[in-house]
Amino acid sequence: MGGNLETLAGWSAPIATAIAAIMTASNLSARVTGWGFVVFTIGSLSWSVVGLTTGQTTLLMTNGFLTLVNMLGVWRWLGRQAHYEDIGQTAVSLSETSAAPTLVTAGALSGMSVHAEGGESVGTVVEAMLESDSGRLRFVVVGRGGVSGIGEALVAIDRGALRFHPDRIDLAMPASVFQALPEWAPGANPAGLEDPRPTGKVAGKPRSQDPRPDDKP
Repeated sequence: MGGNLETLAGWSAPIATAIAAIMTASNLSARVTGWGFVVFTIGSLSWSVVGLTTGQTTLLMTNGFLTLVNMLGVWRWLGRQAHYEDIGQTAVSLSETSAAPTLVTAGALSGMSVHAEGGESVGTVVEAMLESDSGRLRFVVVGRGGVSGIGEALVAIDRGALRFHPDRIDLAMPASVFQALPEWAPGANPAGLEDPRPTGKVAGKPRSQDPRPDDKP
C-alpha cells in the first residue's frame, strides 16, 4: 500500500505542478488563477507524501510550507479576487440594460482584444493611461505582432479612436492604418489624438487656467 501511494504521489506531484504553473502563468481570470493554486496545492501535498514515504525531511518541510502558501493563493484568487471580479461583471451587465452609459471594468482592459474596422483582431491592450487631474482615460497601449510578447511592438491609441465593448475594443481605423502606425515611445502623442493641444506643462509647471468670467483682471 505504501509503495502504491509513493508511486501515485511521485507521478501526480510533477504533473500537478506543471499544470498549475500553466494555469497561473496564463493569467486568464481570477478563477483560472485560483484553480491553478488549487492544483498547486495538490502538487505540494503530493510532494509532501513523497518526502514522507522516502524519508526526505527537507522535501516534506518545504512542501508543507508551500501548501500553506498555495492555500493562501486559493483564498485570494478563488475567493476574494473572484468576488471582486463578479461584482464588476454584474455592474457591467446591469449597465447594458439601463439608461446610463454602458460600463467596462478597468481591470478587464489589460489583455482585452483590439479590433480594427471590419472586425479584424489586430492586438491586445497591455496598458491604459489616465489623466491624473480628471481621472479620464487618455489612451491605451496596444501590443501589436510578436509571439507571447517576443517581437511585439507597442502602439498608443487615443481614446477618441476607441469604442469600448464588454469583451473587446474597436478602433476607428482599418487594420492597414493600424499596422502602419509607428511604435510608441513614452512621452509621444498617441495615434488618433483627439486633442492636439499641448499637455499644458512647461518646464514642469502646469498650464495656467483660463480666467473665469467672474475673475478679476
